[in-house]
Amino acid sequence: MNWRIASLVNAFKSPRDTLGPLDPDAAATLITAASDIALIIDSQGIIRDLAFNSERLAMDLEGCDSWVGKSWADIVAPDSRGKIEAMLRAGQGAGPPRWRHLNHTARTGGYVPILYSTVQLAETGLVVAFGRDLTDISELQQRLVDAQQSMERDYARLRHVETRYRLLFEMTSEAVLVVDAGTLKLIEANPSARELFGEQWKRSMSRSIRDAFDADSQDRLQTMLASIRAVGRADDIQARLIEGDREVTVSGSMFRQEGASMFLIRLSPTLADQPVAMPEAKARLLKLIDNAPDGYVVVGPDSRIVAANAAFCDMIQLSTEDQARDQPLDRWLGRPGVDMDVLLANLRQRGSVRLFATVLRGEFGDTMDVEISAVAMVNGGQPSFGFAIRNVGRRPQAGTQSLQLPKELPRSVEQLTELVGRIALKDLVREATDVIEKLCIEAALELTGDNRASAAEMLGLSRQSLYVKLRRYGLGDLNEDPPA
Repeated sequence: MNWRIASLVNAFKSPRDTLGPLDPDAAATLITAASDIALIIDSQGIIRDLAFNSERLAMDLEGCDSWVGKSWADIVAPDSRGKIEAMLRAGQGAGPPRWRHLNHTARTGGYVPILYSTVQLAETGLVVAFGRDLTDISELQQRLVDAQQSMERDYARLRHVETRYRLLFEMTSEAVLVVDAGTLKLIEANPSARELFGEQWKRSMSRSIRDAFDADSQDRLQTMLASIRAVGRADDIQARLIEGDREVTVSGSMFRQEGASMFLIRLSPTLADQPVAMPEAKARLLKLIDNAPDGYVVVGPDSRIVAANAAFCDMIQLSTEDQARDQPLDRWLGRPGVDMDVLLANLRQRGSVRLFATVLRGEFGDTMDVEISAVAMVNGGQPSFGFAIRNVGRRPQAGTQSLQLPKELPRSVEQLTELVGRIALKDLVREATDVIEKLCIEAALELTGDNRASAAEMLGLSRQSLYVKLRRYGLGDLNEDPPA
C-alpha cells in the first residue's frame, strides 16, 4: 500500500494522455497559477523571464522589474546565495523537486521570505523556479514568538511579585491573616500571627477567625467585616484575643483571588501608654491647616466645636481655641437654628457641601460674608463634620454686578435651590418665574418644530410678545425680524 501512495505523490501516471499537448500560453498560465512568483532560468543561472501571481509580492520585492537578465544569485539575500547552485542542480536532476527557503531584499529594507522549488523543462534545458510567499507565515511565527516572550515576561513578573509578597508576609512583625470572606475561615497566617494565636491555632488553621476573640469582640469584628464587604473599607476596631487575654487593634481590607473574595486582616498590639507617632506628612498638613488664612473648624455630632484653627478664632473675635471649644457652631454661624441645620442635613445626605453662602458673626457684633465648604467624616465610630470657612466680603466685584443675582438664569430646580440663602426671596421668586417661562417656550418650540406662530398660539401669546421673550432669553435666530 505504501508504494502505491508514494507513486501517487511523485508524478502523474500518464500526463501525455490526460493533459495532452500544451501550448506555451497554457503552460505559462499553469506555471503562474501554481505559484506566487515563477522564474525561468537558463543553465547559467540567468533569469530569462518571470511572472507574479501576487500583486502584493511584486510591490514588496525591491527592483523586481529589472530582474530579467540578472543572475538569480544576485537578487537574493547574501545568506541565501549558497542555496542557488544546489537548487539548479536539483532542478536538472530526475528526482522529486525539493523546496528551499530563500530571502529577497524588500523595498522597505528588510527581507521577503519565499519558498522555492525548481523543475527543468526537458526540451529547452531551462529551469522553472516556483516560489511561494512566506510573508504571512513569517508574520504569524513572529507574532507567536512575541506572544511567547510576552508570556514569559508576565510569568517572570508574577513570580517576582509572589516572591516579594511571600517575603513581606513572612518577615513582617505585624500579625497578618488571610480569611475567606464567605466562611470567615482562616486560610493563611504569617509567623507573627501564629505566635500571637498560640499553640492551639498553630495545630488547626481551618477554624473561623471569630473563635480567636471573646464574645464582645466578635460582634465588633462581624460589623467591621460587613462594612468592608459592603463599601470596601471600615474603621479599625479594638478587640480582645481569647489566647492570653490580649487586646489588639484590628484593621482589614478585601481582595479577590481566583474568583473568590478574601479578607486581609492585620492585628496590631494595643499599647495604651505609648504615644502614637504621627507621620511627618500628616504633621505638616495639620500645621498648614492651623496656620491657613481661611478658617477651619471640626464639630462633633452635637454640632459643638471640637477643634478650630487660629484664623477661625480671629473671624469670631476670640483670642484662643479653648474659648471656642465645646461651644455650638451656630452661635456664630449664619441665622441661628437655620443655616447650621441646613448644612448638617446636606452633609448627612450627600457627604459634602461646596460654597454655601452665609454670614459669620463675631463676639462683638461684627459680621462678614463667608463661603463654607464642608465634609462629613467618621472618627472612632462617631460622625463628625469639618468646615472650611472663607471670608468673601472683601472680594472685588466686576463693575456694578452685585453678588446677589447670577449672571445667567439657572437651568434646573437644583440650581434654584442652591441660591437659597444667597439672594432675597423676592429675587428668588422672580428667577424661578423666568426659568419656568424660558423652559415652557423651549418646550413649545420643540413640540412645534420651531414654528413660532404655532408656538405662540400654544402658549396663548401674540407673535409679537413671543418674539420679545425670545430676544430676552436668547432663544432661536435673533436676526429674524418679528412680525409687524
